[in-house]
Amino acid sequence: MSVDVTLILTTVPDAAVAEKLTADALAARLCACVTQLGSAQSSYHWQGALETAQELQLLFKTSAARALELEQFILAHHPYDTPEILSWQATTSAAYGQWITVETQRSLHV
Repeated sequence: MSVDVTLILTTVPDAAVAEKLTADALAARLCACVTQLGSAQSSYHWQGALETAQELQLLFKTSAARALELEQFILAHHPYDTPEILSWQATTSAAYGQWITVETQRSLHV
């Protein structure tokens, strides 16, 4: 049986931002895993000019239940005014999907 999960991709300006965003999202249990995909050169229109920037890509793996919260977290903690946040549903193996679900559950405070 397969499990649906959410993948969220963003780009950041440097390794320090990548490490902090990754560590903080994992500590908050907003994702089970973050893969740094490496360096990318982005070219884009911004405020009337053509820009080019070296960036790092981060791929967050989370449960559907935490996806919106993770997106809001990225928006709140990202250094860009308008960060790239792309998300899509993916189907995983049962074991991997269950691991993501367990890792992104909130602790119960009784």
